Amino acid sequence: MPGDRPPAELPSIEQPAGQSMPPGGPSASRSELSLRIRSGLVMVAVALLTLWWGGWPFALLWVAVGAVAAIEWLKIVSPEGERTVRLLAAAGAALAGLAAHLGWEAAGLGACALTVGAVMAATPKKLRLVAGAGVIYATAIAMAPIIVRAEVQLGLALIAWCFAVVWSTDVAAYFTGRALGGPKLWPSVSPKKTWSGAIGGALAGIAAGLLVAWVSRRLGAAWSLGFIATAGCAMLASAAGQMGDLLESSLKRHFGVKDSGSIIPGHGGVLDRLDAFVVVVTLVAIAVAIWR
Repeated sequence: MPGDRPPAELPSIEQPAGQSMPPGGPSASRSELSLRIRSGLVMVAVALLTLWWGGWPFALLWVAVGAVAAIEWLKIVSPEGERTVRLLAAAGAALAGLAAHLGWEAAGLGACALTVGAVMAATPKKLRLVAGAGVIYATAIAMAPIIVRAEVQLGLALIAWCFAVVWSTDVAAYFTGRALGGPKLWPSVSPKKTWSGAIGGALAGIAAGLLVAWVSRRLGAAWSLGFIATAGCAMLASAAGQMGDLLESSLKRHFGVKDSGSIIPGHGGVLDRLDAFVVVVTLVAIAVAIWR
């Protein structure tokens, strides 16, 4: 199994070993960056448009994303695995998301449990736990945003808050880490991430969370948390999102995979883009469920 090799023998997941830029020199690097920016803008536009629209467009987007995430996870874990098992996992995540949209959260969790059992039963013993975890992960992607958005008075603001914290953390961590460098955050998992980037990202996430909360209150949303509570939640969300990023990087490094997929030009797969968001929005969904 690829995961049997020591992590040190694997090349960097984020960049091929000993290579400072993509083959082709600076022009290829600029072309790749341009592709990433264009794809990123399209993703942001789709995410915000469906968020504003709500209803079925928003639900169907996340149902589809959850299904793709399930397929990507099982491809990472078992590239030679049966296609029917991946489709089963995708169907389970999609059903759970649809159930959440219809207000049947318990039924969605039941569908997740049944799918986990079926996928684990059809997976080799040494991979069962990680395959089952992938179904739960994909189900969280499909269900959590829908549960949060369903809150009439605050759903839109909460999802926007999650987006703002995660996106700001990601961008600021990248540029702060490149500018300041310093000690590595977790070199055996993600060799390029630094403590300076993590701190810079957290500060940006806090600022973005406070800004969204302020704008939401100005627009009439029932945002009841004060300044300190909102800042604290944003700091925790930023840290949780960065841990989610490292978790997905650890999974890929263990199985010797660079990207989770290729569905998003310049970015890789769905898991590559949502590793931080899924953790944050799931925590918010749990808080919403408790608040109910």
